[in-house]
Amino acid sequence: MRPPLRGSAWDAGRAILTFMALPDFTPRVGNDPKSVVIHLTTGTGMEIEWKDGHRSVYTFAFLRDACPCALCEDERTKARRKAGEPAKLAPGALPMFKPAVKALAAEAVGKYALKFTWNDNHDLGLYSWFYLREVCPCAECAAARK
Repeated sequence: MRPPLRGSAWDAGRAILTFMALPDFTPRVGNDPKSVVIHLTTGTGMEIEWKDGHRSVYTFAFLRDACPCALCEDERTKARRKAGEPAKLAPGALPMFKPAVKALAAEAVGKYALKFTWNDNHDLGLYSWFYLREVCPCAECAAARK
């Protein structure tokens, strides 16, 4: 029989329990948009005014590089990039022409997210309001994350 748990270890360190704090997905006023404007025609990006008064402006390139789907998240993790950070060229590689990142379509997913179809035919990411607020690229939010 195992001894009772004491703190984070039992039986002289044979097993260590670790607890991971889970993110709180409880809806908050700050995570709810007051207005959302997506500039599909001009291709400039998206603006969100949050109910707490904060304003976020996202370029389509930033949003594509921040795609929250499992495929893109895995690729970013392996490359040690943050959400919204573009991929780096390999040393000595010449940049190839790539068309500018553009959203071809955007649609609401319930009351909690947006889904974009990109000009590279990728459309797997669901951009929840919580996630969009978490990756807000403004200077104030970037400083708070550091």
